[in-house]
Amino acid sequence: MATQVDNRARALSSDRAVELYRLMSKVHHSDQRVRKGLSSGEIAMSYWPVDGQEAMSAGAALALSSTDQLVSTYRGLGDVVAKGIDLPGYFAEILGRGTGLSKGKAGAMGIYDPEHGIAWTTGIVGAGPLIANGIALAESIKGSDRVVLVSFGDGATSIGYVHEAMNMAALWALPVVFFCQNNAWAECTPVAGYTRTARLSDRAAGYAMPGVTVDGTDPQAVYRAVAEAAERARSGAGPSFVEAVAYRLQGHYFGDQMPYADPDELAAKRADPPFARYRRRLIDAGLADEADLDRIDADLIAEIDAAFTAARDADYPDADELTRDVFAAHGVEIAAPVTERAAIPEGETEILGLVQAIHRTLDRAMAADDSVVLLGEDIADPSGGMFKITAGLSTKYGAHRVRDTPIAESSIIGAAVGAALGGLRPVAELMFVDFLGVAMDQIANHAAKIRYMSGGRQGAPLVIRAMVGTAAGPQHSQAFEAWAMHTPGIKVVWPSTAADAVGLLNACLAEQDPCLFIESMKLYYGGGKGPVPTADYVIPLGQADVKRAGTDVTICTYGSLVHAALDAADQLAAEDVSVEVVDLRSLVPLDLGTVLDSVRKTRRLVVAHESVGFCGPGAEIAAAVGTELFGVLVSPIQRVAGTYTPVPRAATLEAACRPDAAQLVEAVRRIA
Repeated sequence: MATQVDNRARALSSDRAVELYRLMSKVHHSDQRVRKGLSSGEIAMSYWPVDGQEAMSAGAALALSSTDQLVSTYRGLGDVVAKGIDLPGYFAEILGRGTGLSKGKAGAMGIYDPEHGIAWTTGIVGAGPLIANGIALAESIKGSDRVVLVSFGDGATSIGYVHEAMNMAALWALPVVFFCQNNAWAECTPVAGYTRTARLSDRAAGYAMPGVTVDGTDPQAVYRAVAEAAERARSGAGPSFVEAVAYRLQGHYFGDQMPYADPDELAAKRADPPFARYRRRLIDAGLADEADLDRIDADLIAEIDAAFTAARDADYPDADELTRDVFAAHGVEIAAPVTERAAIPEGETEILGLVQAIHRTLDRAMAADDSVVLLGEDIADPSGGMFKITAGLSTKYGAHRVRDTPIAESSIIGAAVGAALGGLRPVAELMFVDFLGVAMDQIANHAAKIRYMSGGRQGAPLVIRAMVGTAAGPQHSQAFEAWAMHTPGIKVVWPSTAADAVGLLNACLAEQDPCLFIESMKLYYGGGKGPVPTADYVIPLGQADVKRAGTDVTICTYGSLVHAALDAADQLAAEDVSVEVVDLRSLVPLDLGTVLDSVRKTRRLVVAHESVGFCGPGAEIAAAVGTELFGVLVSPIQRVAGTYTPVPRAATLEAACRPDAAQLVEAVRRIA
């Protein structure tokens, strides 16, 4: 047995073997310091211990270069400490202090330290691999030799995100290492309680990638496996799956007494912890003496304690920090007062429909900026997208920039988020707005929160294009703009004309924040067609447009209902009622000022949208106007919106479900 230990220890150089010990010690004593603070009442926080997993983090980190990227999870102390994170900033962040890496806004679930190769951390189980793909895609397109290691627990392998990500990474031969830290427990459930798979690495074969299972208590075994996978990825051969198996020696969270564990098995594991075992192994092999290792431990303990104490004693962030970093520019959901309103340029025009206008805008953006990439289902040639919006673009710019994706909306948005983190400007297409529901975790929990969770250091400059269908039934005809509006950190845009679509999409493509760009199928087929300047231009977000001036009633709307409002205004003009039509164009930021200015003049308001009326955007606008202009209004505000039903397939029922010009006319008549 001793001979076997000696041979295994000598498989690596003495320096590298000792460096593994140093990384394990750093992880071990960092974990101990946090748990000591919690036990004594010195601090209070949520914490997920890594005792027993030190060899996994140490082996993986040593196998990566300093510029390789890491995506980790909430139980990520070991990963980020081994990767070389700024310790004072890290401890301050998990303690919620103002000196934290992200000013205390993210905590342990959102660690971001790009200077040390820590690309992102997520608190959503299994979500990291989707983002890792996008970071790897960016590195691949930029031609770098960086590798992305994404670390996750065994429980995450039950999440569909992981399988989607493995499939996409294999399909595109992305430089990703899927590193599964199998610590024997999916939170509080043993592996046998959630899967019949004996070796989780066997699943890699289903995606035509190598998979290996190693002893996660042996840092050298982990190092070799990850180093081989990293070199494979670096050479362009694609992803690998490395499963490291160990046993978590503490509860899922601090304070969890592990009543679900077999007490004898747990006691035996704790009696022979991986850190102490590796220490003995080095000494027995003659690769280090006890005094050397004691000095390493003492130096690290002093460094860790100093960093932790400084973090503990740091101030909390000021209250005015609360509303910062939601968007790149300071501000929140309401647009700043418009001092200089942008106008669509005069001069030569061409008649374009909405499809042609968006196509032209994407074409010009890709020609001007190599970082603009398109992701979506069937968007490349020969298909060119279901509605031909991207037709010809993959032929012109290459399949590496116009990427057909698997039918996996979470993967599409996750890859777009990661690509944005990696320096690209992705435009992700969701075929229908209904599919926001499939990808909502990546939209609401990641894209929208990147800037806030990084403390303002990093945004997610991506555009999500999605279309509101018609005549397609309850799962392909919904409008979900209210979902996005209710999510701080994402901007929401919905043009009503081809000319507006060009300027607004150009604005979104230049944004430093994620934008949801909604298109109406109704407007694809003629409704949005009109003259579009041949010169390029930008319509800044947060600037509504008065499509028709009037004096008696304001109709405030957006999207396809702008045309219904203009039709209603024509009908009412014959009755000597003058209607002003305000097209919001962007919903976040919302140009409330233009709406208020209009209603001060007309003293009457109808708010309209085709999505469900109950708790819809119209309710927010009506409440804001009612509060601000209570003494000005001469009639109750009217809301015209979709019925509180799914959108039916039958044409007669859909017509009854969605508002139209006749309903707008009726609403105006009630108050005018």
